[in-house]
Amino acid sequence: MEGLADKVLRDVLTRIGGYDGAVTEFIRVSGNLLPQRTFLRICPELANGSRTHAGTPVVVQLLGSDPACLADNAAQLAALSPAGIDLNFGCPAPTVNRHGGGATLLDDPEQMRRIVLAVRMAVPQAIPVSAKMRLGVRDTGKALECALALEDGGVSSLVVHARTRDDGYRPPAHWEWVARINETVQVPVVANGEVWTAQDYLRCRAVSTCDDVMIGRGAVADPFLARRIRAINAGDRITERRNADWIEFLPLLAEYWQQVLARVEWRHAPGRLKLWLNSLRRTFVEAEALYWAVRPLRDIKQTSRMLEQHAVPLWRGVLPHAA
Repeated sequence: MEGLADKVLRDVLTRIGGYDGAVTEFIRVSGNLLPQRTFLRICPELANGSRTHAGTPVVVQLLGSDPACLADNAAQLAALSPAGIDLNFGCPAPTVNRHGGGATLLDDPEQMRRIVLAVRMAVPQAIPVSAKMRLGVRDTGKALECALALEDGGVSSLVVHARTRDDGYRPPAHWEWVARINETVQVPVVANGEVWTAQDYLRCRAVSTCDDVMIGRGAVADPFLARRIRAINAGDRITERRNADWIEFLPLLAEYWQQVLARVEWRHAPGRLKLWLNSLRRTFVEAEALYWAVRPLRDIKQTSRMLEQHAVPLWRGVLPHAA
């Protein structure tokens, strides 16, 4: 979710509610000590007690393959008091894997253990160090070995994306393998993958035997998913209310557009909006219509006018270019 799940999206989604925590996009660590401004750029919430404006804790994710370099950068990050530090052993992107990072490390459980151990030793005990992994590179042959290596290195919790690297994001997610990992390690395990609806969440918990579930693309496609899940866990009945959800969402979409304009170059802003609308099409028919309306637009004034035509309540005093 690199390039989408940034501070702006975290802010809007956690305002809707239902989340216990959030994780940043990964920060790539490759041979040099990053300045603190890099961590603050990816995770501006560090200046707010490592929380979103809604109060949701934000964990910062690092990606790399060199234990010493990751440890040095984790220590640099720790000075900013993050809610936690997460290590990425799950990214399937070829550009990441070619440089020895992400999911390609699942072929080397011992190196994974060394990375976690080095980071854990470099970071104060009060800051949790977690990890995210997939089930393997090409197959699940080393899945349990990898999980045990991460536990031995000292992770406080483990998120398992229930597919191999080569599976990419193709369904299904193999939640039964998450259950095997959950039975094998003593640290808390969080299930991840193919949770698009509250019903998916219930099935995922049942099959994976995990108490906690991480949602990624499902949260982007349905901003109300986490809130709906929390309602289920509270014993409340939930009903289909897509139209009401969309109406509630419109002011937040306006907030999203305003923040995107404030954070990215204006020539890139329409593309960022289209990226999210493309995901929202899965849930809302209104998003489908809005996506196709803004898809050919490149200019922010034209895009803002189109948003207004689709009942998105833009703030003209804040966005003079939309006048």
